[in-house]
Amino acid sequence: MGTASVSPSESEFAALPPLPVSIEIRGEILDLTPLRVGELPAFVRAIRPFAEQLTTTVDWLGICADHGEALLEAMALASRCPRLWIEGLALDEAIRLAEALLEVNADFFIRRVSPEIDRVASRLAARTHAIVGRMPSSASSPPATATPTS
Repeated sequence: MGTASVSPSESEFAALPPLPVSIEIRGEILDLTPLRVGELPAFVRAIRPFAEQLTTTVDWLGICADHGEALLEAMALASRCPRLWIEGLALDEAIRLAEALLEVNADFFIRRVSPEIDRVASRLAARTHAIVGRMPSSASSPPATATPTS
């Protein structure tokens, strides 16, 4: 008698904590993981000035030139490294770290946050549609009557 193999569902894997992305910078191994909810407000404030520039082809030098302070703050927050350590990196090290941080967090946002936002938006749209569908139209409001002004 054989045993049936049971493969875990995707939702079971989603419950597992994400594996860190490891990168070596300055002889140190950094294990990068996606941001946590408590870290998001400060991180979002930091990237807000250049968020629209975070695409598949990021111009790191342009972002650094136009939003350097915000970029340094975002990198410190996302890497959980002291800002002074980030400031001391060579340019090539900083770019490699920034790319790794974008990679680990983009995957998190695309696979976990974005679907959840879509799910909530769909629920809100359905509720709004149901509420609007029950509201009387303006055509069914009572007719206006003239009020004597004398």
